[in-house]
Amino acid sequence: MKQKFKTFILAIFTVFFALSLIKYPDQALEASIRGLNMWWEVVFPSLLPFFITAELLLAFGVVRFVGVLFEPIMRPVFNVPGSGSFAWLMGMASGYPTGAKISVRLREDNQLSRIEAERLVSFTNASSPLFIFGAVSVGFYHDAKLGILLAICHYLGNTLVGICMRFYGRKNTKQATPSHKRKFSLKRAFDEMHNMRLKDTRPFGEILGDAVINSIKTLIMVGGFIILFSVLIKLLYLTKVTAIISTLVKYLLYLIAMPVDFALPLLSGLFEITTGIQMISQVNVDITLATIILTSFILGFNGFSVQAQVGSIIAKTDIRFFPYFISRILHGFFASALTIILYKPLYINRQAFDNDDIPVSSGAATENIFYTILENIAYYGPYITIITLGIGIMFLYNKHKTYN
Repeated sequence: MKQKFKTFILAIFTVFFALSLIKYPDQALEASIRGLNMWWEVVFPSLLPFFITAELLLAFGVVRFVGVLFEPIMRPVFNVPGSGSFAWLMGMASGYPTGAKISVRLREDNQLSRIEAERLVSFTNASSPLFIFGAVSVGFYHDAKLGILLAICHYLGNTLVGICMRFYGRKNTKQATPSHKRKFSLKRAFDEMHNMRLKDTRPFGEILGDAVINSIKTLIMVGGFIILFSVLIKLLYLTKVTAIISTLVKYLLYLIAMPVDFALPLLSGLFEITTGIQMISQVNVDITLATIILTSFILGFNGFSVQAQVGSIIAKTDIRFFPYFISRILHGFFASALTIILYKPLYINRQAFDNDDIPVSSGAATENIFYTILENIAYYGPYITIITLGIGIMFLYNKHKTYN
């Protein structure tokens, strides 16, 4: 009965989506192009280097080297092997869904159990500093200092999620090997790295080609989800579905003493981060505590668009999606609570100090390094995307030619 109900719901949603596309073809095309532009200008060129680097570091055993060194930290704090530190750091540096991709690769290499992989995925998919400082703080709110508060709340909240998830599945997990109790040893770490590299018998050219191809495949999938959710959000708005749901969100905001004007932006942010935060920034001219709280929550929740990307990446393994979904809710609430606590010392007091100490020029925000990097990526991004896709096609052709 449960499966029949699921089939019915999926069928209704698909028919609704198809009919909406037929009714609003122009608006759907416009939303699709907007999502495509975001992907090939920013997402693809900014994530590709991290994806390729991660593949190469895994192939050459460097991740194993890092894992042995960080085992004394990762195992007691997060109850995952030391190799999880690589997914955690790369996830923070490059943003989602890098953490999920690396976690899947570690699971495929049997460096993680299923439970450990589910723990790792739950706290390694975070927003990148480039997005928080460049797009959100400077691009939307025109205040570079806001990025410090958002980043600290976001990454500290994610760390708290990881600490909480260390208890997940503890009863179903075999006792971990006491490797984290061993003494720090660079020699042992190097030996593990060397053995890991020897297990991969592929020549360097093939390793490099596979790294590029696998990264491009993942990013094409990510682009598909970005375009899909861009169209979906637009269609839900045109069919008045968001207006109906936002009414319910208004009552929820009223109960927690938050401005009801944020109902529609919050709902949009639950689907797609960038759209939601941009709408929140346009509600009020002044940055208020409520604005930052909702922004922190959306950054922590990730949005259904990012969650769908992570779900599709882990779908080919035995890693379950539900623990990750629960962790996103936890992250949203942790980040919001930390925003309330740190709002005055990290933002209000900092503003007062800057105003009393050294005058800040009006062009200071535009000189923010993250915003400059984001602008350069958006400018050169299409060229990088086209060239890389061409290289990927060439690698695929050579690989196909070799095997045939």
